[in-house]
Amino acid sequence: MHQPKRLKPLFHPGKLLISPAAFIALRVNGVPVISVMLRHIAGDWGVMSDEDKRDNDASISTGLRLISIYRLPDRTRIVVITEWDRSNTTIERLDNVVSGSDTRQAQPANRHYPVWPTVNSAGESHA
Repeated sequence: MHQPKRLKPLFHPGKLLISPAAFIALRVNGVPVISVMLRHIAGDWGVMSDEDKRDNDASISTGLRLISIYRLPDRTRIVVITEWDRSNTTIERLDNVVSGSDTRQAQPANRHYPVWPTVNSAGESHA
């Protein structure tokens, strides 16, 4: 009989926070929140560049922030961020993290997220 593959968590994600926009996007696409979290804590970083994936791998042991990006079936991108102290993990729509088309634009003062380019280093672009 075939045994299902077990995912081993690589870190504790802390408290789960999800924006309403991300929750709706996941629901519309039929993607359970738990499946996104399982991928993230198992080290499947999604559509990140190889360099960013290596940085995340190193961040597990050094205690830095962990970031994953996943593309949903409708091409919406979801970003998952676990804080350096592992106090919480936030799931948001990537569109809501990047404000406007000018990626050099400053983020609101209450945001601590990086500004993501419209074309990532893995060669992915908006279609």
